[in-house]
Amino acid sequence: MVAAGGEPVVGDVFDAAALTEAVVAFGPDLVMHQLTDLPDDPSLIATQPGRNARIRREGTANLVAAAQAAGATRFVAQSVAWTVAGEDGAAAVAELERLVLEVDGVVLRYGQFYGPGTYHQGGPPPPRVHIDTAARLTLPTLSLSATVVTIVDR
Repeated sequence: MVAAGGEPVVGDVFDAAALTEAVVAFGPDLVMHQLTDLPDDPSLIATQPGRNARIRREGTANLVAAAQAAGATRFVAQSVAWTVAGEDGAAAVAELERLVLEVDGVVLRYGQFYGPGTYHQGGPPPPRVHIDTAARLTLPTLSLSATVVTIVDR
């Protein structure tokens, strides 16, 4: 979120009460969920699988509830365009997508990001998408509802 003065609002997605208070105070029409909990070093992802699973489950549930409390009419959430390793990781992705679709939201299944500020400066194995392409192709999805969109390089 960005406050009226242009400054970002930082909060804890796991603190449901504070999150709801902040989202309601902001009063958005659309809530976009682009949260992940990944380590700075991609080689550590496999050693910390529960962090991203938690944000997909609990963080998504809290953000959906906050959006509903605020009266937001649209909800868009980041997912992945590949099968996540591990039973819990795959189940967490399915839970995120279920929660979003239950509120007529849009699930964006992105390929692995590459480009400036991402894990990959060159192209990772498919499915992948350049970060600029992902941003450009996300914009038209903001007016959709109750759908899944896959955003990958061709």
